[in-house]
Amino acid sequence: MKPGGRVLQWPAEAIWEAVAPTLPGFTVEVLPSIDSTNTELMRRARAGQAEPVLLVAETQTAGRGRLGRAWQGATPADVGATLTFSLGLPLQMADWSGLSLAVGVSVVQSLHPDLQLKWPNDVWLHDRKLAGILIETANNAPALATAAAGTLGQPGGAGIGPMRYAVIGVGINIGPRTATGLATPPAWLQELEPGIDAPAALLRVAAPLVQAVQRFEAQGFAAFQAAFLQRDALAGRSVSLSDGTQGLAQGVDGSGALLVHTSAGLTRVSSAEVSVRPST
Repeated sequence: MKPGGRVLQWPAEAIWEAVAPTLPGFTVEVLPSIDSTNTELMRRARAGQAEPVLLVAETQTAGRGRLGRAWQGATPADVGATLTFSLGLPLQMADWSGLSLAVGVSVVQSLHPDLQLKWPNDVWLHDRKLAGILIETANNAPALATAAAGTLGQPGGAGIGPMRYAVIGVGINIGPRTATGLATPPAWLQELEPGIDAPAALLRVAAPLVQAVQRFEAQGFAAFQAAFLQRDALAGRSVSLSDGTQGLAQGVDGSGALLVHTSAGLTRVSSAEVSVRPST
């Protein structure tokens, strides 16, 4: 139940109709509760299930973010306050670099022009976190071979390399969230659109996200670089990295790596935690 007692009406059929023609075998599942949509799809993949699926959970009991952090999703008392889902599908690419950035581009373009992207996997509204992205992959050779020979389309220009099952998890704050225990204060979509609910947000995001992932499979991050730079929340700002490096963020390169101008020159960062240093 959504706050106020209204049952959430999920647009599963509309999403399926929009996606299935270009992603045969695609299904949409909505569960009232699960530990984590990402964890569930990874379990399925390891058990040999490699079909394309969108798995939505009204509540999560053990939601996860990047680096094993907990994701504070909706509880049974506030169902609809967040939108949590995972998209699972087999992908074949030589270079997976920048996939989380491409996913972020798709999400913000679908939701609102005021949203920005904080490298490498967060959606920000005025320096507060509105959404997070977690991407995991599984390699189950027999199941993926079956998928490749069956319903999936032919890979495009970047589709060289082993096929892996990608699980793309997205968590979006829809209504007000508490800042307790969070390193970054939360934001929520209803600040921008007071009437929007979780099902409406899912309908906006789901089909364009599938299209974006298919485009990434064919063209890589280079196809999304310009769009990311337009939404880059860190551009021109002082940043600190987990390895102690400090400098000025200078956007991202064609592979999605963060470029930071440090005292030693321009540094390319492919994996690190980034925090924005307040101006002094």
